[in-house]
Amino acid sequence: MALPKVHVAAALAAVFALFGAAAPAGGQAAPTPPRAEILWDRWGTAHVYARGEPELFRAFGWAQAEAHGALVLRLYGEARGRAAEYWGPRNLDGDRLVRTLGIPGRASEWLRAQSPAIARDLEAFADGINAYARANPAAIPDSLRRVLPVTPTDVLAHMQRVIHFTFHSEPASVAAAARRPPAGSNAWAVAPRRSASGHALLLANPHLPWDGVYTWFEAQLVAPGIDAYGAALVGFPFLGIAFNPHLGWTHTVNTLDGDDVYALTLAEGGYRWDGAVRPFDTREETIGVRQPDGSLRTETLVVRSSVHGPVLGEREGKAFALRVSGLDQPHMLEQYWQMARATSLAQFEAALSRLQMPMFTVMYADRAGNVMHVFNGRVPARPRGGWSDWTGVVNGDSASTLWTQTLPYGALPRVLNPPSGWLQNANDPPWNTTVPTPLRPNDFPAYMAPRTMALRPQHSAELLMADSSITLDELIAYKHDTHAELADRLVDGLVAAARAQGTPEAREAAGVLASWDRATRAGSRGAVLFSRWLGEYARRTRGQGFADRWREDAPLTTPNGVADPAAAAAALDSAARLVRATYGAIDVPWGDVYRLRGGGHDLPASGGPDALGIFRALWFDSVAGEQRLEAVGGDGYVAAIEFGPRVRARALMAPGNATQPGSRHRADQLPLMSRQELRDVWLTRAEVEANLESRESF
Repeated sequence: MALPKVHVAAALAAVFALFGAAAPAGGQAAPTPPRAEILWDRWGTAHVYARGEPELFRAFGWAQAEAHGALVLRLYGEARGRAAEYWGPRNLDGDRLVRTLGIPGRASEWLRAQSPAIARDLEAFADGINAYARANPAAIPDSLRRVLPVTPTDVLAHMQRVIHFTFHSEPASVAAAARRPPAGSNAWAVAPRRSASGHALLLANPHLPWDGVYTWFEAQLVAPGIDAYGAALVGFPFLGIAFNPHLGWTHTVNTLDGDDVYALTLAEGGYRWDGAVRPFDTREETIGVRQPDGSLRTETLVVRSSVHGPVLGEREGKAFALRVSGLDQPHMLEQYWQMARATSLAQFEAALSRLQMPMFTVMYADRAGNVMHVFNGRVPARPRGGWSDWTGVVNGDSASTLWTQTLPYGALPRVLNPPSGWLQNANDPPWNTTVPTPLRPNDFPAYMAPRTMALRPQHSAELLMADSSITLDELIAYKHDTHAELADRLVDGLVAAARAQGTPEAREAAGVLASWDRATRAGSRGAVLFSRWLGEYARRTRGQGFADRWREDAPLTTPNGVADPAAAAAALDSAARLVRATYGAIDVPWGDVYRLRGGGHDLPASGGPDALGIFRALWFDSVAGEQRLEAVGGDGYVAAIEFGPRVRARALMAPGNATQPGSRHRADQLPLMSRQELRDVWLTRAEVEANLESRESF
């Protein structure tokens, strides 16, 4: 049904006003080329072309609102600390935390610190979101329209909440002195000497949940001085993982400890500090809470802070204060804009060395043939101690444990163009980024990173070591590898134990595991049984099931071996009975149990939990009333890039490039994922035009 003419006119007026152009008189076509265009390809990727920088940011904001508008507004409302005011009491705890951490106020300070050009770009990005909402009122639910208009402060608050207080620090859990496992990723850089084409290769493969703040948006940004393709975290005004005709980079969550929880001894009038009593700094915040009848009540939140940071809670005469690095570094957007525009390693490192991003491993490759791995971030310059001394709660009664500076870029682990010709990171510490490693952990502070290497990074390194001439197609095939490294360490001993001392049920199950391909392909028989056995065996051995634990002198072959054969055999009996009772057969195919669902699809999955040492990591959750599990995160965005004279790339956005209700691009790439395929990336305007779904001109 056509919109009334007055609505069309209003929408056009909003668009032309947004981009600084006069509306054409009398409905005639504009005499000049558009200031910006969004060309949406048939996979829902936004290719944004603009005549200038502000126009590019405005169109990028519009594009994100079109693909993810409801999600963006929800996240911005939460970053304001006003979600309870907008959507009710269930959001109150989140608002209290956001206000306690000072996110909205700090975002205002960050905005005042921006250069005039970057402040203009932030304003343009926010304006693009607002203009889309004005022009498309039906796309935004009434409850979310309360967030409008979006401001540049909202954008900075959201960036801060996601980076500093979700990835870099997790205050909701560290307040109780506990950490959730970090989000994961894979990253490879292959130098020309190991590439079949003689060109450097880069693999970008973040593993994150497929919803909320972790959602990716794939786009290409083209304007004078920039032609960058990649993915932005939703609501961010820059590409976080990207490449241009000259170079590219990706990130993994690194083992960087950038925050500390300090235990303060409470005393009359404040807390003990250097032998005296120091008063807390206090401020009051007023939080609105929307009631079921639509009315608002307010509550006053008293926020206390010590010299360490805000107090998150109290217990048994102690207050717990959080200190996070990087909160005084407000120029993240400017740094990433410079990185995306860089044309050489020197330009890229000049931007990266500003350390405005407080964490993330950086994996880099370029057309000149350079490959680089940097343990990037704001590492606190701690006064003493090793890794384990700072991962728990720290005594905060004196200045002797209070860090006030962070390490400079030159003090961070960095490997450039290693003799091996390859670099990898799969959320492991930097020490084994290649083999042999040029890094010596003893050359760095003991608190820099732990000394360990999990099974997924071990398998990552093995895949690269096994091929001295890697093609782009082979890189993609390795990226889809579903081999369970853990099976190589345990299955032989398990089968022997079950055959020697197991029940008939366990001996039958041992036969299944003996013939299993040790992969988690959709058709793999034995993987479900092994995963169920692993949980039962870990329970019986209390997590001490390896005969040989991981050793620094054997990083790629340990841990290894079954520590308790009797427990292993008994656990296999239990696992086999459970699998048979649940699925009807102990050799049920992996893809019958583990599914890819969304957008009307219900497909078999390949890949599984990275605890099994699987490079293609997927996270699954149970479905109410079913015995099947569906993917909810992990291997979401993928880009494989070859830096030849003309860049070639293939990619996948498994959950789709949109979350808006009714979008055809919600989960439309799941069939590709199920088939273990990537799609072509269209980089030239001619390629985009040949695969065009729709066009918007401003």
